[in-house]
Amino acid sequence: MSGLTLVIMAAGMASRYGSLKQLDGFGPNGEAIIDYSLYDAIRAGFTRVVFVIRPELEGQFRERFDAKLAGKIEVRYAFQTVDRFVPEGTDIGDRVKPWGTGHAVLCARDEVDGPFAVINADDFCGYDAFFRMAKFLSDRTEAAGMATIAYPLSATLSDFWSVSRGVIVKDGNDHLLFITEHTDVIRSSDGKILTRYGNDEPGELDKDALVSVNFFGFSHSVFDEIQSLFEGYLAKFSTAPKAEFYIPSVVTSIISRNYQICKVYSTSAEWFGVTNPQDKPKVQHAIQRLVSAGEYPEKLFA
Repeated sequence: MSGLTLVIMAAGMASRYGSLKQLDGFGPNGEAIIDYSLYDAIRAGFTRVVFVIRPELEGQFRERFDAKLAGKIEVRYAFQTVDRFVPEGTDIGDRVKPWGTGHAVLCARDEVDGPFAVINADDFCGYDAFFRMAKFLSDRTEAAGMATIAYPLSATLSDFWSVSRGVIVKDGNDHLLFITEHTDVIRSSDGKILTRYGNDEPGELDKDALVSVNFFGFSHSVFDEIQSLFEGYLAKFSTAPKAEFYIPSVVTSIISRNYQICKVYSTSAEWFGVTNPQDKPKVQHAIQRLVSAGEYPEKLFA
């Protein structure tokens, strides 16, 4: 069987952050969050990484990672552009930005040849999460199912900005039933977690609800499903300038269409991420705390 591949979605515009947060320094020696994900993934048994990026970022990524990762993990690049995997003749209007996280996964297709996991570039997921995912992928046969790593909602919020979160609904066997995407989630001044749908009044979410942070595991055969779903999505939304083709929607559709099982793994790992610059000091402090506790070396890949 092919080795395990980690697909890192790093093509985002980071418009709210104001700079390339995918490569910004958070560790004691300027390490990016990606560096910690790679360190944990290598320890967990992943043998290839595919960076899904915009073409104009290739030089910065190669300079940052190629030499450092040589001999530790195979490095490949996939480009996410608005026209990739879009059927010829499709009217996309004036759209400039790519089509979202589901499209990012599809763009990695040519660089993946076996079971793989997907993460966001700016999410710190923790070693336990990578260990659980690697074990799942190694124990599965081709087309045997999917998995996601779940975190408590309260642990995945920004102190300064609203975020998008996919709230997980699962059965008694920890099999995913569906994911409800919430795109405006924020902690209120009285500690409640609120979400808003359009112009409706805010609704409250359970702080202990499990959420997806786009950490999924798949067999290689999922690419055929994603491409089919993407083409169906374009048939409805190709001219919508801000429409997004989300991974959680893909997974939910696959479950309903093919009755595939998606296993939900809760993790003891700590999660943190960055939405805007105000999040940076908190993330820096969290990483330094883990380094001081001996969970990570002072300098990664030394």
